[in-house]
Amino acid sequence: MITRLTPQDTAFFRLESSTNPMHIGSLAIVRNVDPATGSLAPILDYERLIDLVERRLALVPRYRRRVREIPMALGRPVWVDDSRFDITYHVRRSALPNPGTDAQLHDLVARLTSRPLDLERPLWEMYLIEGLSGGRCAIFTKTHVALVDGDTALEIGHVILDQGPTPRAMADDSWIPPREPNETELVVGALSQLATQPREALEAFRGGGAFSVLGAAGKAVDSAVSAVRAAASSAPDSPLNVRTTSRNRRFDVARTELADYRTVRKRFDCSTNDVILAVVTGALRNWLLSRGEALTESATLRAVVPMSVYAEGTNADLLNPAGQISSFLLDLPVGEPNPVMRLSHIAHATAANAAQRRGVRAPTLVHLAGFAPASLHAMSVRAASTFADNTFNLVITNAPGPQTPMFIGGARMLEMYPVSPLLRNQASGIAITSYDGRVCYGLNADRDAMADVGVLAAAVRDSMEEMLGACV
Repeated sequence: MITRLTPQDTAFFRLESSTNPMHIGSLAIVRNVDPATGSLAPILDYERLIDLVERRLALVPRYRRRVREIPMALGRPVWVDDSRFDITYHVRRSALPNPGTDAQLHDLVARLTSRPLDLERPLWEMYLIEGLSGGRCAIFTKTHVALVDGDTALEIGHVILDQGPTPRAMADDSWIPPREPNETELVVGALSQLATQPREALEAFRGGGAFSVLGAAGKAVDSAVSAVRAAASSAPDSPLNVRTTSRNRRFDVARTELADYRTVRKRFDCSTNDVILAVVTGALRNWLLSRGEALTESATLRAVVPMSVYAEGTNADLLNPAGQISSFLLDLPVGEPNPVMRLSHIAHATAANAAQRRGVRAPTLVHLAGFAPASLHAMSVRAASTFADNTFNLVITNAPGPQTPMFIGGARMLEMYPVSPLLRNQASGIAITSYDGRVCYGLNADRDAMADVGVLAAAVRDSMEEMLGACV
């Protein structure tokens, strides 16, 4: 099967570089022994994971397809079935040395996140990481943002999850790798496409056969994006922005309790999302102070944040009725010393920005109800990319996950941490997911610019305690 990449898919595919790999990551920690029996035999091993993923690939057929460029750049690239698809190339096995600490795991995730995906193969990888202390293992997944569009293609993480320890039955998948089209067939197909799309043909030949990345991205969003870019002022100077991103990353996490955010939400009559952003703001303030940054009360950092709402009584109400993932620019009041005032500023700003949000279509996600957080993070990154580079300091993605225990191959998932890519000139990205009563922060950072990402992780927990103290 051959399908053409959308303009935005094409833009993300071509934005890939060795210093800014454009993949979304997802780290799941699972209990891999049965505490009831006391057996040390692993519930989930490599062979079982291979079998599980292979059976579920029919639900995400794009995970068997790779990108092919059209000769002479006569059109956008196409997705084609990979005739040499090898599941063992994409599902890999790794292990931590003794004692298998969380810090060792985070260092491994940072190294894996630093490596770009192979653009000659389907754009994803999955790692079973064994040897984690306490009878646990981890599953780390990388998926290119160009692959996940929230409609025809979702992130693989949600299809390997089950609501109980017994994996749900799947029909046998009889997929057989087809013959890939040769270059002549790709050219003929592109010329046929151009013959029926005069505007696309004119644009292709005007550019000497190459599509502009910015032009492709611009066609993927509505006409208001150009106005947003023109009107937005430059972001404040900040150590969160660097001239050049290095090739290497650091990764750390923070884990908090969802009930604490609801306590603050109820006390101050705001949304749970507002509380999360206020906690992030307090953490960034403390991190800046730890670096000796001089902060006036009016100091701010500008973030691209999702227009998401955690609704009481449901897993999530992230999407607006039109089925869009939306993002907007928000000034975080890092100079404000009072946590209640920080929350008040943020709550008013999110309400004011509701009418100006920029959206990316994702109708399929409307029906997933908190079941695909990695897909939601990918869509948030897509929405964030519509803003000009110099208009924000960092990207904060926030996607609710399931609030009941989930299982992977019979092993219970204990925690899940998202890993967002760094956009150009970004030293850090903060990604947040709620799962089973917890709010999990994944902090991805440039290794050279943010050696102190662990300070920021600790500051998240301190900021949450500060918010709770304000409720008394």
